[in-house]
Amino acid sequence: MKIVEDTHIEYEIEAGITSASYISDYRISVHFEDGTSKLIDFETFLSKSQHPSIQKYLNIEKFKQFKIINGNLNWNNYDLIFPLSDLKKGTIQ
Repeated sequence: MKIVEDTHIEYEIEAGITSASYISDYRISVHFEDGTSKLIDFETFLSKSQHPSIQKYLNIEKFKQFKIINGNLNWNNYDLIFPLSDLKKGTIQ
C-alpha cells in the first residue's frame, strides 16, 4: 500500500518595495511592485518605543540611512525592519 500525501500549499506573497524616498521629518514615501505607494510616518512608532535600538532612529541622520534590500525597507543591515503588510497599510505600530 502506498500513501500519497498532497503537500501542495499556496502562499500569498506581499508585493515588495521597489523604491523609497525620504520626504521630511520621519516620513518616507514607499513604492511597491504592484504599483501602489504609501506615505508612511514613523515618528509615533519611534517616539513610543522604549527600546534603545529603536529610539536611536529618532536621530534624523540615522533615520535617513534606510536601504531597500530584497524588497524590504530596512536600516543598518536589518537592525530595524517592518513587515511588508504593515508598510502596505501605511501604518506602523
